[in-house]
Amino acid sequence: MYRRTLLAGLAASAAFAGRARADAPPLRIGVLNDMSGVYADYQGIGSVIAAKFAVADFGALPGGRAVEILSADHQNKPDLGAAIARRWIDIEGVDMILDVPNSAVALAVAEIVREKNRVMIGSGAGTDALTGKACTPTFVHWTYDTWEAGHALGRAVVKQGGKKWFFLTADYAFGHVLESSMAEAVRAAGGEVIGQVRHPLGTADFSQYLVQAQSSGADVLGLANAGGDNTNTLKQAKEFGLARTMRMAGPVVNINAPHALGLAAMGGILIVTPFYWDHDDPCRAFARRFQAEHPRHNMPNDMQAGCYSATLVYLRTIAGLGGKSDDGGAVVAAMKRAPVQDPLFGTTTIRADGRALHPVLLMQAKTPEESKGDWDFFKTVSVLPPDQAWRPMQDGGCKLVG
Repeated sequence: MYRRTLLAGLAASAAFAGRARADAPPLRIGVLNDMSGVYADYQGIGSVIAAKFAVADFGALPGGRAVEILSADHQNKPDLGAAIARRWIDIEGVDMILDVPNSAVALAVAEIVREKNRVMIGSGAGTDALTGKACTPTFVHWTYDTWEAGHALGRAVVKQGGKKWFFLTADYAFGHVLESSMAEAVRAAGGEVIGQVRHPLGTADFSQYLVQAQSSGADVLGLANAGGDNTNTLKQAKEFGLARTMRMAGPVVNINAPHALGLAAMGGILIVTPFYWDHDDPCRAFARRFQAEHPRHNMPNDMQAGCYSATLVYLRTIAGLGGKSDDGGAVVAAMKRAPVQDPLFGTTTIRADGRALHPVLLMQAKTPEESKGDWDFFKTVSVLPPDQAWRPMQDGGCKLVG
């Protein structure tokens, strides 16, 4: 279950290492995600690679303190994720836990991290409760959340004429909140929710659900699921010919889906994402480097890119604190003090509730004829500034907000 990779870092790190204090323990970062299930391609080893790049790019901590990456598979089980988090902190000396897709797991781990006064940064985690009623002073939500994804996409699709919605929803915390966010935005924009159906995590056959959607009279199928469930839904929707009568809206669809299925299966789907590999030169440079390292030569998605950016900011913060990492609340408070110029996400600030604010891209899948080659899957429709993309802080119910 536990895999540890000691990162050599840059030449500067090696130069400092010889002067490191003998009693200085390494700074340990644990990448906790799904390494073998429905989210393995969406986070998995890719998140570990991204964190490794951040450590290498950062260089050395004060005093030459080493940085160590651990990784583990929570198998989408909250009890297992919680057990790993406790072991990491109590026995392995982990200072920061990173990524944590699956909202039920993320909520469980965030509470343990708060109790132990360490740091958690969610990149794959989705539920907006993490910066709402379940917020903690030791958590930062970096990449996306269900409020942002659901509201941004719901508004956009209704504006384009998609008025009647049917939701296909993963039956756990993430899916429920994502559906709720989209439905709220759809109604506020003048649309209507015709119906919904919920499916277990890891469903292989979506035919019964797609038949219900097709016969509902809705003109939009909202996908409140992710990972392999999302990919299987799109694949089977193409087989059913749903794109002839319904448009697809996928708030957490990303480049892994068209790579697995081909652009013909995407039906011009609209998505929202804070990172796209071909957005600008820094994103392209990171993506090519990531692709060369990834065992299947995948391009990075937004959540994997988030693991890079969040780790880099965390390490810079630790350096600014003189290398001290034992007080998670103090570390997160320092992360919130000033905006950062992030190479992949743009200007980013972290609010009092732990929400990282950065621009968000509204994108549409290209047709096969528009694509210029492998991984050229999406085109930008618009760029949403932070004040239009994220939930107003006063609406979240976070107890940290005065």
